[in-house]
Amino acid sequence: MLNKYARAFFTRVLTPFAAMLLRRGVSPDAVTLVGTVGVTAGALIFYPVGEFFWGTVVITLFVFSDMVDGNMARQLGRSSRWGAFLDSTLDRVADAAVFGGIAMWYAGRGDDLVLCAVTLFCLSSGQVVSYTKARGESIGLPVNVNGLVERSERLVITLVLAGFSGFEATFGVPNIGVLLPIALWVVAVGSAVTLGQRVVTVRRESAELAAAEESKPVPGERQATAGDETEEKGRTA
Repeated sequence: MLNKYARAFFTRVLTPFAAMLLRRGVSPDAVTLVGTVGVTAGALIFYPVGEFFWGTVVITLFVFSDMVDGNMARQLGRSSRWGAFLDSTLDRVADAAVFGGIAMWYAGRGDDLVLCAVTLFCLSSGQVVSYTKARGESIGLPVNVNGLVERSERLVITLVLAGFSGFEATFGVPNIGVLLPIALWVVAVGSAVTLGQRVVTVRRESAELAAAEESKPVPGERQATAGDETEEKGRTA
């Protein structure tokens, strides 16, 4: 959902920055790697100790690399299968770091095993949501569904509310820490709905494809039918 409305805006904003990196000889793959390292470090250093504000600031600085590297590749006119594979793979690493860091907080000093479990569900369901689309496409299905909560929504909801919840520990704003649990529950439910949407879509598309394949005449049968008709005409003559 956010991909449709926000990506075009950020593409326009980040295009000059991407062009500047290209002029300096920076490759898209390098931006992908640096962005993933930055997100991972920010999540696993700050989040487990409850520094959600500064952790979110650091993560946000690097998370836009996901748009910058693709912008750079388009400007170079050389988008590659390797680049797409690397980008998609490292996205999963970054997502795991974000939710893993939050889970470490709740398993430790946050002392809330229920929210730790919810966070782990967000992590695992997000990975499976991405897998269902990739797997469906690998077997020749379009998987033509956007879904309620995709990667962009998961990150925006989690990072924005995590950052605001950090105001309680960092700036002493009372009662605002509840925003992070709200974010996790929303992402968990939304991811479950999205997973259901993906599974239902793949099931429907696979059934439609199977029906279309069954309705096609087999070439051997068509030839046999033509031969039978010729033989029947010969007998009649």
